[in-house]
Amino acid sequence: MSDPFSGVTLPADARARLADGRKHLFTSDLSVNEFLLVRQAGFRPVGLVLGSSVYHVGIQLRKWGQNMELDKLSEAMYHARDLAMTRMEAEADALGADGIVGVRLEIEFKEYGNDLAEFVAIGTAVVAEEKPEKGTWRNNKGLPFTSDLSGQDFWTLIQSGYLPLGLVMGTCVYHIAHQSMMASLGNIGANVEIPQFTEALYDARELAMGRMQTEAEVLDAEGIVGVQLLSLPHRWGGHTTEFFAIGTAVRPLRDDHVIATPSLVLPLTDGGR
Repeated sequence: MSDPFSGVTLPADARARLADGRKHLFTSDLSVNEFLLVRQAGFRPVGLVLGSSVYHVGIQLRKWGQNMELDKLSEAMYHARDLAMTRMEAEADALGADGIVGVRLEIEFKEYGNDLAEFVAIGTAVVAEEKPEKGTWRNNKGLPFTSDLSGQDFWTLIQSGYLPLGLVMGTCVYHIAHQSMMASLGNIGANVEIPQFTEALYDARELAMGRMQTEAEVLDAEGIVGVQLLSLPHRWGGHTTEFFAIGTAVRPLRDDHVIATPSLVLPLTDGGR
């Protein structure tokens, strides 16, 4: 399999930090309970890894009275996150990690440039103490697995015989049509559904969910756990919103896997994370 990070260049300071971490100590943003749960699950943290992309999000014209996806903005929001995720995975690969746990994706729009936003992916790279039966914890793309599950949920997943494959996501930036003046006046004081708004929000969420599911299918997942479906207005105004779906794709460690019937007893609480 070819190197999935052959085209990724890490900054010199990042390479120095990773090299230093391999020699001395690990860093992690896991809570104490999460750290201990990950260790009990059979994984050893080797370093905090991150990826960043400062991205100019462009402008796309929209029709005042029409529901429509703004596909150029959808593409921009996805590509920027994907760049950050890839650089985070490259850092984990440099540490020889099998996966990344506790992943967070963050966006911050900057004041020093119009429509400039920094997309950041951050998590704790881990190495497994033992290999699974199929020989590797990495997914079918040769990448370290990624997961945004809490330490408690990660422990439960591993103890139940499941493998996290990757953090999968789908996005849709959608313009919600304005109502005409007459329609707005007709709704004053009335309890009434606004069909064009319902249809727009439904359609946008479905597009985001479908794209997330497609990513999971590419990873040959059985399903997606911990799904979040977020509505993020950013700076586009009240009638343009990003719908963002994200979750952890999983599959059993064995093809003939059956979950044991006795309930699991967690060794530790998660500390609220």
